[in-house]
Amino acid sequence: MIFLPLSRRPGGVHAFKMIIPASPKPPDPTPRTHEGVEWLYVLTGRLRLVLGHRDLTLLPGEAAEFDTSVPHWLGSADGSAVELLILFGPQGLRSHIHADPHR
Repeated sequence: MIFLPLSRRPGGVHAFKMIIPASPKPPDPTPRTHEGVEWLYVLTGRLRLVLGHRDLTLLPGEAAEFDTSVPHWLGSADGSAVELLILFGPQGLRSHIHADPHR
């Protein structure tokens, strides 16, 4: 996996572009935990997200947000390359999209 940092400020939310290269045989999931909250948005490909006991496939344009103390793993759902954006923040910080109806 390739992580490209999109922000470099200390503390707060960190942004990354993640690239999961194509692989003829995708690896078996190895869920991990750590402190924080993660928000992700799939740009291209089919992302496999194992989150606790759930095994999800996210398509381009779909997003997920989760507490990273829940065991999780990211990979390709079908062996093709996947590109996604990730926002990672400290525990308790949530990332939501809000639309202002007055704009």
